[in-house]
Amino acid sequence: MPDTGKVITTMDQDTAKLVLAGPVGAGKTTAIRSITDHEPVSTEMPLSEGATGDKTTTTVALDFSTVVLDDGTPLLVYGVPGQERFSFMRPILLREAFGVAVIVNGSDADVAEQCEYWVREVVASDDAMPIVVGITHTDLCPSFSLGPIRDAIRRCGVVVPAFTFDARDREQAMHLMRALLVAAQ
Repeated sequence: MPDTGKVITTMDQDTAKLVLAGPVGAGKTTAIRSITDHEPVSTEMPLSEGATGDKTTTTVALDFSTVVLDDGTPLLVYGVPGQERFSFMRPILLREAFGVAVIVNGSDADVAEQCEYWVREVVASDDAMPIVVGITHTDLCPSFSLGPIRDAIRRCGVVVPAFTFDARDREQAMHLMRALLVAAQ
């Protein structure tokens, strides 16, 4: 798509851009696959360190796919790389987004700290950016609680909805995206 120089800030535009951000292994690529109409263009590469279970690759530049919303608006969906060494991609991908879904892994011991870090990253890029937090893998952690996530979000000084969801389930992932669309209006 050619760059028209037009900043997209609401869903009233010809196209809209959504960004999924979060740490490695949170489920960003999986969520993109769930909500979009096409297999994403992906820059997945083998993990050089830290491979765990089924997670043997990581995004090194971006993931990208599209979906047409109910009102006919094309939604461009981007996933940012979670590794710090690729952090230079974040401001590039966040530019002109109408909102960001921060995705974190609920089975990670430091999930609240990761949530706070990623929400702060988005707010530092654009303090008016609508954000929603999605927590995956909570089925792997019976003691998971949203309380520490909500506390982490409050420490960032923003009001952001947080949901648990299964990134593999299209309806659950779409519910998260609908919450972001509402937050962006």
